[in-house]
Parts: sequence; C-alpha cells; structure tokens
Amino acid sequence: MVRAKFKCTEKKIKEVGEEVVLQPVTSGSPENESFYKHTPYGAIALGILNDDATKEFEVGKEYYVDFTKVE
Repeated sequence: MVRAKFKCTEKKIKEVGEEVVLQPVTSGSPENESFYKHTPYGAIALGILNDDATKEFEVGKEYYVDFTKVE
C-alpha cells in the first residue's frame, strides 16, 4: 500500500455533478514535507455525482489517499 496526502484545491460545478481537484501536499508541516519527499506527485480530479460525497471535500482541507493493490 502507498499512502499519499493531498489538499483539495478546487471544486467545480459541472453540467452533471461536481469535480473535485486535489494536489499533493508539499509544505506546511513536518508531516507534509515528509509526504512530499516519499509519495507520488501529480493531481487527482474526481467527477462526483453524489451530493453527499461531494460535501465531504472542502477546499483547503487535506486528505489521505491510500492506494492498495487489488489481488
């Protein structure tokens, strides 16, 4: 498993649903600096149709993302 830490940087209303954009953390705390050194870089864009799921994401908040191989 690989754990990364991302920050929600954008929420966009789309024709259908919303899009949430997350960028990896790079600074702001010793933990963030450690994640920046040891986890992937890039961005995540999620198209979400479920309003309850969209509410879980707040711009400016940080989230752990776990990548686990499916066997």
